[in-house]
Amino acid sequence: MYEPIIDALRRGAASEALTAAREAIAAQPQDANAHRLLAAALRLDGDREGALAAIGQAIELTPDDANLHLERAGLLLSERQIDEAQAALARTTGLDPNQFPAYIIQAHLAIARGDLAEADRLVRTAARIAPEHPHVAAVEGTLALRRGDADRALSILSGAAERAPGDAQLRHALAFAYLGKGHHAFAEQAFRSLLETDPTSRPLRLMVANLLRLQSRPAEAADELVPLLEGETATPGMHRLVGELELDAGRTELALPRLRTAFAAQPLDRRNILALIEAWRRLERLDEARETLDATLAEHPQAPDLWRARLLFEEFAGDQAREVIARWRKAMPDYIPALEAQSTLHDQTGEHDQAFAIAQRITELQPGHTLAELRIVDQLLRTDPDAAILRVEGLLAQAPDPSVKRSLRQLLGRCFDAAGQPDAAAATWAELHADVVSERLPLPEPSKPITQWPELAPLPEPAPGMLLLWGAPGSLVEYIGATLKHSGAPLLVDRFGAQPPTDPLQRYNTVAGLVDGTLDPAYMVSLWRAALPSRGIQDGNVFDWLLWWDNALLLGLRPHLPEAVLMVAVRDPRDMLLDWLAFGGPVPLALASPLEGARWLARTMDQIAELNEQDLFPHRLIKMDDANPTGVAQAVADALGARVAVVPQEQIGPPHFAAGHWRRFKDALAEEFAVLAPVAQRLGYPAE
Repeated sequence: MYEPIIDALRRGAASEALTAAREAIAAQPQDANAHRLLAAALRLDGDREGALAAIGQAIELTPDDANLHLERAGLLLSERQIDEAQAALARTTGLDPNQFPAYIIQAHLAIARGDLAEADRLVRTAARIAPEHPHVAAVEGTLALRRGDADRALSILSGAAERAPGDAQLRHALAFAYLGKGHHAFAEQAFRSLLETDPTSRPLRLMVANLLRLQSRPAEAADELVPLLEGETATPGMHRLVGELELDAGRTELALPRLRTAFAAQPLDRRNILALIEAWRRLERLDEARETLDATLAEHPQAPDLWRARLLFEEFAGDQAREVIARWRKAMPDYIPALEAQSTLHDQTGEHDQAFAIAQRITELQPGHTLAELRIVDQLLRTDPDAAILRVEGLLAQAPDPSVKRSLRQLLGRCFDAAGQPDAAAATWAELHADVVSERLPLPEPSKPITQWPELAPLPEPAPGMLLLWGAPGSLVEYIGATLKHSGAPLLVDRFGAQPPTDPLQRYNTVAGLVDGTLDPAYMVSLWRAALPSRGIQDGNVFDWLLWWDNALLLGLRPHLPEAVLMVAVRDPRDMLLDWLAFGGPVPLALASPLEGARWLARTMDQIAELNEQDLFPHRLIKMDDANPTGVAQAVADALGARVAVVPQEQIGPPHFAAGHWRRFKDALAEEFAVLAPVAQRLGYPAE
């Protein structure tokens, strides 16, 4: 789509570039890059005002794109200052005063179209004419920044700015170098100084506001943009941007009129819809939401985002939701998301036959539709497990994606289970786990029994609320985590994310260090405490969900963290092993074989039994054998001595096997269950 424009710009064919750019904008009027290329074409054609308008439109569409602001700065400044540059060079070099600015302008044009090699060539030529001129440094710094080398850009531009502190083009480029380096406060100061000299500059004001937002100062950012909510700059996008900032600042009453204005002008813009939904939700303006959306749907009956938004303001399984979905289906009879909503409603109200019929209709319209196929399989699991097996095997044969195949193989195991084929189910799950062992975390090696424990220190006064949460694979500890989060507890789940803490409770070698004495227990706890502020904990109250547990941690926790309480999710270990096989767990641990998993689980749960029998540390064992949302909430409430909200089933996760389901596999997994039987009895479960 962009190639004809870029090619014409590279050849200097202004009229061709203009035609291609305008065609691209006609096809995609919301495409900021097309407007950016139109600006380059207009600049090549000599239409400075038109180029400024085009780049301004691109900024309107994506106000957070620093490169667009940078290109506008180059366009604005390099052309405004041609006369000054010519005069200066005429005095200092005695050369043709038109030659130097021409090279600088062409270099900016090359940067705008992404031709950095050409920009390099041009700025080298300009540097031969006036090597110390600040505009050479501005282009060189901009090139370094566009190549991702913010350090070099900052070095070039800061040195040049010392030599020419009043040069506006340098200040622009230096501000962007600060931004590229992540020095948002310095960038804000630089752009503010430019805004003071040009207070009517909309892009500069947008950039200052964006930098305030990046510094978590949304209220100031919104205030900065208020002058742009008058006159020609009061566009729907600007109203929305200010409204979003007001939402971020918690000033929802101020956000609402801004977001109403944006929505009224552009009711089909998803960003406008989502922001207004959030404002209505916070202020509980449910009637206003329903009335506004109904009125808008009367004008735009085939706008899916509006229908989805409308459903949010009804209890999903209620009569009003049923009526909204009926209207949606009437407006868009075979639209798959509407059929999905209808099928989900039937499921929620127990109308499984109707949900099944809708799912079949979806697969007729879109063969292989994942959710519909899963609904069909779910129904067949209840009514005809053998047919469910055939259905899943057919889907497996067609699935091209390896991750989809893995999900289907897991489901196939459940189908074998429902069909009374436990051997096939266990084998299917075991093969699935064996295939991905190399992609999983190794099983933590449990420490050997410890006979000498340090004294448990007395509780400090006052004692902050500290909870350590853990559960072995298959324990359904994730249900406890969901319940705590739903109740507003300060539960940290970052150990499972992309940027986990690096404290000793995250590292496998901690256990060995504690046992052999190379890791000081007090130091371990101090490192854990020191990491809490960076994890968002300021008041000392923390619920930390651990990846793993080993009783060796008590060598540090008993004397140095007595205020903590360990909460452990517990089930019959045989049910845990089966659940781990069938559903995996929140920590992706390697399960090379069911027998290896059983041996590891037995050793791990023996430690929990020892912890409980000897009362080695303040703890709560949460029995998860009846893991329905109400039961989990009650168990957590009893353990904490506080009220705990019940999580809706759809938020807590899909239901797993009922307690005692392992007995259906007592032959298929006989050796594994024999390994687990002793620890099951230690934890209070029957031998058989």
